[in-house]
Amino acid sequence: MTKSEQIEISVLGAMADIAPEQWDSVACPEGAPPHDPFTTHRFLKALEDSGSVGPGTGWAARHLLAHAGGELIAVMPMYAKGHSQGEYVFDHSWAHAYERAGGQYYPKLQATVPFTPATGRRFLTRPGFEETGRAALVQGAVQVAAQNELSSLHITYCQQDEAENGAAMGLMHRTGQQFHWINRDYQDFADFLSHLSSRKRKAIRKERAGAQDFGGEIHLLTGDQIKPEHWDAFWQFYQDTGARKWGTPYLTRAFFDEVQAHLRDEVLLVLCERNGRWVAGALNFIGRDALYGRYWGCVEDHPFLHFEVCYYQAIDFAISHGLQRVEAGAQGEHKLARGYLPVATHSLHWIADQGFRGAVAQFLEQERAAVDEDIEILTSYGPFKRGGVEQE
Repeated sequence: MTKSEQIEISVLGAMADIAPEQWDSVACPEGAPPHDPFTTHRFLKALEDSGSVGPGTGWAARHLLAHAGGELIAVMPMYAKGHSQGEYVFDHSWAHAYERAGGQYYPKLQATVPFTPATGRRFLTRPGFEETGRAALVQGAVQVAAQNELSSLHITYCQQDEAENGAAMGLMHRTGQQFHWINRDYQDFADFLSHLSSRKRKAIRKERAGAQDFGGEIHLLTGDQIKPEHWDAFWQFYQDTGARKWGTPYLTRAFFDEVQAHLRDEVLLVLCERNGRWVAGALNFIGRDALYGRYWGCVEDHPFLHFEVCYYQAIDFAISHGLQRVEAGAQGEHKLARGYLPVATHSLHWIADQGFRGAVAQFLEQERAAVDEDIEILTSYGPFKRGGVEQE
């Protein structure tokens, strides 16, 4: 095993400065399809080439590389951030408290995939270098933050084992909550429904019938089925949702052109057509084991269509393609009644100021207990039968 003192850490200012095959040999050594597309060279470069991150966005690429003996052994997508937008692990209250005390919270370092609250590997290591690579990335990221006098480092939506490993190396562990649908080897949607309580089955059937009665057709498109006209329509939907949620949409129109050019085989686009017009749609990304719901929007409102397009069509697709779960994005307790159960999400944090670090650590301990309790309570209200007995 390579000794840590022989490891060279460097910072990459743009994905264009590293060959795709070199990055992907570490980021997704499993090959195609990747566990998720979000840390691949093509996805991260699409964000940069489209101007969704970079100058003027508050996201400056500072990707971390670790070499041993001239071989790339670990990488981490990382950004210097001038704000806390587009992260979905909220630290606005930390920033306000620190600045009220006279500190400067921004810029900070964020190891994540921009605008993507999807769980996945953040410590991207070559097989056989897991322990060495993780240690090098933690030490390197903290060193970059400290040398540049940045307030903090945040590694968000990492996997549980990464969080536990990072906590053992001195980082602070934070938990959150999302709702995921888990495939228990269902044969089809009817099989899934048979595991729910009678009342929940009836409610979902009613919603699906109501949605299907919107007066048009629902199209599932992937790969070469997706055409420029579909992205033109979806851009309208995305703009509408982005304007209402964030004020300004995070992604540029050019990002969707980059997706069409380089990632369309990893996309499931669900579009609703009515009277020859596209009226609603949802964008999903396809991983090796999971479907990741990302964006929804519409130009017409129809009862239950959001639930059908975002949740039920995703479940149908996951079952038919043998995927193990559907991650439907951040937040949303309304997902519980539709078969999506609460799961813990994980992040890691380092704060330079020792006093502030202690205060945050105390807060995180209390927050973890609250999150655990929430998950336990929400799970008890889930739609599934208990021990074969109907729950009404």
